[in-house]
Amino acid sequence: MDLTRLFTEHPSSLGESYTQHMRMSLSYAVPLLGAALAAFVHAVLPFLFEATASGSVKRLHARMTQRCAACPSGRLHQPDLFAGGADRVA
Repeated sequence: MDLTRLFTEHPSSLGESYTQHMRMSLSYAVPLLGAALAAFVHAVLPFLFEATASGSVKRLHARMTQRCAACPSGRLHQPDLFAGGADRVA
């Protein structure tokens, strides 16, 4: 498998370029990192961030469910569905 294909095969199967896929992935990763940090603080200090992590996960789940609704297998068969970018989905 050549190096270029390693970086483009999965994103193209979703109708995205490498940079589009990276941006979409980071739009999930950054809030998840924040949720993880809030959950860690909450574990030590339970009176802080009582609903922060769960609220973040619920919002991300709603986004992902809406994004994946195009196909039950999770594969996007309508790449133009997100032509407006991540902002249209959220």
